Amino acid sequence: MFTGIVEEVGRIKAIGSGVLQVSASRVLEDVQLGDSIAVNGICLTVTEFNSSSFRADVMPETVRRTSLAELKIGSPVNLERALTLASRLGGHIVSGHIDGVGRIVSMKDDKNAVLMKIAADADILHYIVEKGSVALDGISLTVAAVTDRDFTVSLIPHTRQVTNLGSKGEGSLINIENDVVGKYVEKLLLPRQSARKDGQPEAGSVTMEMLLKSGF
Repeated sequence: MFTGIVEEVGRIKAIGSGVLQVSASRVLEDVQLGDSIAVNGICLTVTEFNSSSFRADVMPETVRRTSLAELKIGSPVNLERALTLASRLGGHIVSGHIDGVGRIVSMKDDKNAVLMKIAADADILHYIVEKGSVALDGISLTVAAVTDRDFTVSLIPHTRQVTNLGSKGEGSLINIENDVVGKYVEKLLLPRQSARKDGQPEAGSVTMEMLLKSGF
């Protein structure tokens, strides 16, 4: 698990044949084989490391579901080590499992901030909530607005300075991880209809009828 607070920006040193090598410094301070490091929000396992870089294997499914395919040698990537029980949860709970890829459609100045609008598929937007949390390339951000086509986040100067967002612009792809808490809540609220042969919700399931009767 991660918090969405980027620790440093690394650089792609090598990529291809199912292997990613990233140059870094801070995230290597206490690294061990098998540790998890989020690279642009993607949870990857360290398979090899030295004093200046680490390697991780990348599955074809990971490439298909993320923006890894557009990275090249020298590309900046956001890095974060997995959290510990002593870590401050400065962002929100981030799993490192990408739900899909969005595309930046505009970046507009808003006094000292920048409003970044991202177009995304309907199944991604379904979980985007105004003033809720979303992880973009592993960065914990607050949603400022959402429509049926896109959503907007507001970036302070510090965020652009210490992440890879300073190098992105209109047309850039970006990894999106929806708030995992919202997905679990939706799953638990769905009626378990398969539990009964007549197709009716199982007794004790949370339904709209039950909520109304209970005064919600």
